Amino acid sequence: MSKAQKDSLEEKLLQLECHFTWSVKEELFELDRKKRRLEELIIDGVKYQAMPYNYLAFITGHQGKYEEALENLQKAEEILRKNHKHDFERRSIITYGNYAWVYYYMDQLTDVQTYLDKLERICKLFPNASRHSVMTSEIYGEKGWALLNCTGICYEEAKECFLKALEEDPDDTEWNMGYATVLFRLESSDGTAENLTPSRAIPQLRRVLELDPNDSKAMVLLALKLREVNEVNEGLTLVEKALKISPNRPYVIYYAAIFLRRAHAIDKAVELLKRAITITPEAAFLHHQIGLCYRVKLNGLKTCPGSSNAEFEARAELIELIKYHFDKAFLVKKSFIAAQLDFADSCLMNQEQRKAVQHKPT
Repeated sequence: MSKAQKDSLEEKLLQLECHFTWSVKEELFELDRKKRRLEELIIDGVKYQAMPYNYLAFITGHQGKYEEALENLQKAEEILRKNHKHDFERRSIITYGNYAWVYYYMDQLTDVQTYLDKLERICKLFPNASRHSVMTSEIYGEKGWALLNCTGICYEEAKECFLKALEEDPDDTEWNMGYATVLFRLESSDGTAENLTPSRAIPQLRRVLELDPNDSKAMVLLALKLREVNEVNEGLTLVEKALKISPNRPYVIYYAAIFLRRAHAIDKAVELLKRAITITPEAAFLHHQIGLCYRVKLNGLKTCPGSSNAEFEARAELIELIKYHFDKAFLVKKSFIAAQLDFADSCLMNQEQRKAVQHKPT
């Protein structure tokens, strides 16, 4: 194929709706860390399994691991065929676009054209589609999840994507949960418009539970928001119910542990987090939470001159545990500035000024 023909193909590829054309830039995050995060979502039992596999294909494609990228796309396609038999083609637009891009990077241009042809055939089913692309609720929704799994600067765009998806399909649990999640995160971020107004995440999370009463992640997110408005008893009931439904889902345990830590049920929170770490041992967020729990315990110990040797030993042991888990969180996720700062502060508790300075962000 001539250079002119290849350039023509690339021009068509740039018009596709898929991970390779969205504003999900690889320089915004550490690829290996993001890959691990998506693998954790799969282990966690995320409902929308095709989504992480599509995103993994994007990451491994950028890493030059093309065979692995194709394997991820095959898994996404298998899931869509199994779970969406009646609207498979409509839901496969993103996956086919990702296929086309991976084959383009592999310089297998005949395969690129094959997937462009498939997309052209699907797009003919939609009156408002262009030749190779169309915006549907599924595309808006998956783009929202992709942006949500990127960085905080993408959250506003993610929110708009979920709203677009809900305009077309207001009762879809997947898009309602996506919208609830992005509202939860925006309301947790200092200085955002959402952070400065009454919570919209609370009614949205309740909406998710109307559609799916067993969504354990929605339960723990709602519990945390309810605690902010002093509805602690309802929050605790939701946490207990979520843990019964999903006793081994790391992300459910993570949010449940935050609730319990803030409710001063430290030992229970640590017990849950240690169980989650046996499932995902390299999860930075779990190690950081354990460190925070141990720090609460440390703050509860006596530090006065009359403290016993046992109390001093307990304090020293807790400081070592705090240091270990904060350090582990930072080693796993180099961009985890909070963990880095917390580790430095724990070194200062132990009179390790030099090590603390070394771990302070520059």
